[in-house]
Amino acid sequence: MAAAGAILVKTMSLIAGKIRPGTTTADLDRAAERFIRSQGAEPAFKGYRGFPGSICVSPNSMIVHGIPGPYTLERGDILSVDIGVIRDGFVADAARTFPVGPVTPVAHKLLTTTEEALFLAVEQCRAGNRLGDVSHAIQQHVEAAGLSIVRTLVGHGIGRSMHEEPQIPNYGAPGTGVLLEEGMALAVEPMVTAGRHAVRVGDDHWAIYSQDGSLAAHFEFTIAVTAAGPRVLTPWHEAGGGRAAA
Repeated sequence: MAAAGAILVKTMSLIAGKIRPGTTTADLDRAAERFIRSQGAEPAFKGYRGFPGSICVSPNSMIVHGIPGPYTLERGDILSVDIGVIRDGFVADAARTFPVGPVTPVAHKLLTTTEEALFLAVEQCRAGNRLGDVSHAIQQHVEAAGLSIVRTLVGHGIGRSMHEEPQIPNYGAPGTGVLLEEGMALAVEPMVTAGRHAVRVGDDHWAIYSQDGSLAAHFEFTIAVTAAGPRVLTPWHEAGGGRAAA
């Protein structure tokens, strides 16, 4: 899984360098697929339940599951990029939301808060903690900032399959839920809106939007629960006051 994660991180870095006004989401998808396959891996999303793209690209009020296509990025957009990679039968999954040039203060707050919530959740992914500790860390940080947790979408266990048990809500009570044990692998993914938490499904039956049209952000890591503490298998940098994603 760490090998799949390393390829994913390189793919995300490649895509980050291509996010600029005038680029289409199809351009990003083609670049991602070429690179993943060049590394001897497969894009986990391609063909998954019929999904046509190699990555999910979701602009502005679209939360997740955006199908790559003709949408052309504009200055001031935000774009959520979700990537899955399979290497030697194991899956890694991660997401980031990027600003396309300068963005509004609301968008900046949304991205910063959602990323911070993910790093706070990582700290709770320790043997002996409960799943509710992870969920609560996200909810507390997001709602304290006046933003909303998307409640109908969850993170998940991950390993040889992309979606495994347990489901990981982004809200909950500390000290509740599944006991975290060494050897577990979790895809923790805060999904947050600047408005209300209700969602709607797009006409393509894949894309999920904030119902009120407010901006949405999505950040995700694949995390292993180890004897030495949480190990992020899809790290992109250090954030949140120096907490290392390692």
